[in-house]
Amino acid sequence: MPDAQKIGLSTAEAAARLKKHGPNELGEARKVSPLAILARQFTGLLVVILIVAAGIALALGEVIDAVAIGLVVLLNGVLGFVQEWRAETAIDALRSMLAAHARVIRDGAETVLDTREIVPGDVVLMSAGDKVPADVRLTGAVQLRVDESALTGESLPVSKAPDDPEARLYMGTSVVAGHAEGEVTATGRDTRFGEIATLTTEVGEKTTHLQQVLERLARQLTLAALGLAALVVAAGLYTGLGLHQLFMMALSLAVSIVPEGLPAVVTITLALGAGAMVRQQALARRLQAVETLGAASVICTDKTGTLTEDKMTATRIWTAGADYTVTGGGYDPAGHIETADGARVRAGDDRDLCDLLSAALLCNRAKLTREGDDWVTVGSPTEAALMTLAYKGWCPLPEGDPVVAELPFSSERKRMSVVTAGDRAGEDWVLHVKGAPERIVERSTRYREAGEDREMDPDSRARIVAAYEAVAAEGARVIALARRVQPDATAPRDEDDLTFLGFVGLMDPPRPEVKGAIAAAKGAGIRVIMITGDGAETARAVAGMVGLEVDTVLTGRDVEEMADDALDAALRGNVLFARTEPVHKMRIVRMLQGQGQIVAMTGDGVNDAPALRQADIGVAMGQRGTDVARDASDLVLLDDNFSTIVRAIREGRRQFDNVRKFVRYLLSSNAGEVVALMVNILIGGPLIFLATQILWMNLITDGVTAVALGLEKATPGTMKRPPRAKRESVLGRAGLGMILAFGTYTGGASLWIFYTFLPMGEDLARTAAFTAMVLFEKVSVFAFRAFHHTNWRIGWFSNRLLILALLAMVGAQLAAVYWPPMQVLLRTVPLGWDQWGLIGLLALPLVVVPEVIKALMPAREG
Repeated sequence: MPDAQKIGLSTAEAAARLKKHGPNELGEARKVSPLAILARQFTGLLVVILIVAAGIALALGEVIDAVAIGLVVLLNGVLGFVQEWRAETAIDALRSMLAAHARVIRDGAETVLDTREIVPGDVVLMSAGDKVPADVRLTGAVQLRVDESALTGESLPVSKAPDDPEARLYMGTSVVAGHAEGEVTATGRDTRFGEIATLTTEVGEKTTHLQQVLERLARQLTLAALGLAALVVAAGLYTGLGLHQLFMMALSLAVSIVPEGLPAVVTITLALGAGAMVRQQALARRLQAVETLGAASVICTDKTGTLTEDKMTATRIWTAGADYTVTGGGYDPAGHIETADGARVRAGDDRDLCDLLSAALLCNRAKLTREGDDWVTVGSPTEAALMTLAYKGWCPLPEGDPVVAELPFSSERKRMSVVTAGDRAGEDWVLHVKGAPERIVERSTRYREAGEDREMDPDSRARIVAAYEAVAAEGARVIALARRVQPDATAPRDEDDLTFLGFVGLMDPPRPEVKGAIAAAKGAGIRVIMITGDGAETARAVAGMVGLEVDTVLTGRDVEEMADDALDAALRGNVLFARTEPVHKMRIVRMLQGQGQIVAMTGDGVNDAPALRQADIGVAMGQRGTDVARDASDLVLLDDNFSTIVRAIREGRRQFDNVRKFVRYLLSSNAGEVVALMVNILIGGPLIFLATQILWMNLITDGVTAVALGLEKATPGTMKRPPRAKRESVLGRAGLGMILAFGTYTGGASLWIFYTFLPMGEDLARTAAFTAMVLFEKVSVFAFRAFHHTNWRIGWFSNRLLILALLAMVGAQLAAVYWPPMQVLLRTVPLGWDQWGLIGLLALPLVVVPEVIKALMPAREG
């Protein structure tokens, strides 16, 4: 009877198991309902307040007021929906984590299936370049090496063999060398990949820093509106006002307190900022994401593929007679080998170097090809780096496959050997060996120096060991190479009596721009903490290369054993975390958040996803990132470039600065309206502003101006100040002072104008006060462009859109006063030169006085 594994499952049995276990998918794909995205645009407290105000206006028969407020709410919702839907669509386009198809044995024949159809018990076949489609128990493997960095964070491939009872292949990992056959043991959410995805979903949805700030502001404004409205009702009842007039006054006052244009202005500003970030290769999956990153005080970053290029590169060559450096990075063979004095060398110039490079090229199963401008590899990254090194040294390429025998690499032997025909006199066959330096040195009886094979004595052995240990201490992976001439073509398993040729130091090089990005983050008062699955020495070395200060290195096991107070103390210093797992990352992030830090977490692997969700803002890699990591993130770096994070931080700080500017501006405008209304009500005067006029000011003239203010460029020193405190108000003490000062002046000046012209008619007085308030609010915007004496540096006309907005809104107010249809809508009458003259005179201090005060204040950045 044939081997059941070679037959595989029958079609009927596979169908039954598919029904039982379900499709081989996580079940958490981001199939977000458009209706759900639209609905959540209307859940903010400010938006709810507007909806209630519209309902009250409608109930009172003020249809125009209700429609105006409703349009603002709708505009805000549509803008937020469009941005989030575009982000979700972009995320869908980035999905590439799992292979679309896999080779499976069904009914005794090999077939190709969609990975969703794979079930437990299926026999799958995998080779170099394939993604593992499910959790698999190996039943056969040849020279199998697997990249598990997406799952564990470990950058080096691991060898797998079926005779190891712990040998498993896991969904989402990649085969980089060899081929294998195995039986599927788990699919979908039952896989290890799925367990981490489940851990990710257990972290609740978080609100962003800006959302929290605006929600606090909304609650404060709500309380103020309800309190003042109640005061108006009480005062009106006491003075005997009619019920309709009383409610209209209360509604006008409530409308004047709540900045109706604020939600729309925030949404528009953040949407425009998100669009700018896409052009800089950062995709914000929520409008507030970039602003939250701007508030970050700590960035927890992965190493592999984030700080480094995720491309092994040979950087050093050591032989007994020379020490070489290698230029160039990645798998592009455009670099060269040079001596300590900078002289370039080739394999043909030095026999020792030639034999070393030949061993690196022959003892190798990687493939390196050019596709357009890129070099593409298949196989082990280490072997691909050695092949690239051989190309850089102009090592002669063999014709065909000269290997006649081979002993593959294993984790026990830690070496690989091949036999080829000799290429010199007296060489029948040559055994080429590469592997861990300690294993190669202990099997070497000779070493090569100056073209001669010399006996290995204790001194020479000690010299070689000291040399490779020094290179390893720099964070490099060291690969030793040796050879042996033999009379036959077999590959004996003892692999002894070798001639040591030298070793190669390989690094996963840091991205060139990372060091500058980390320095910029440090200058902005932001700590960068590396959290990686790699070993401690490698992580420390990379940290030194990119400019991270490290006093303490802790492993995942250390984190498990440390009490909370000990870990808390460690996190306040210059610490680096190595050999970490998902639970360690989540504990670290939570501990930092407990310290009051705003934490950004970068990552690309499945193992990063829970911490990405837990962090205040998760930053995933778009190219190397896994599907689960991207779904758990708030921001996706489309170019996987760490420096993009720093640009996003700068953009986030600019956005918050501008939100603060227009919030203060809008509230100062509303404060003026409240002062005028309250004082006028308390003294028993006629209504100074109608509800429609207040809506015109808040939604149209103020709203357009605030949007233009939200487009201000970053002020000087944006990245030279520390992160703001986690609970820092969007208003601040200085902002409250400005709001009170401007509100008191504009409200009092409008009242003066109103009562100055009241003897000439209530409609004229109301129109003059209404127009004065609009112009006061327009000219006061310059005071909010910068809160210190920086206007001269940023330029009065640097924000051309603001100037255009001011001119447009002044033109709109002229239309409101002189155009008959607008006169009917807003109940205005034409103004004369005496009214305009008084308005202009009273507006002048709003420009001059703030700049005089700023000039007397100490200069500050930002």
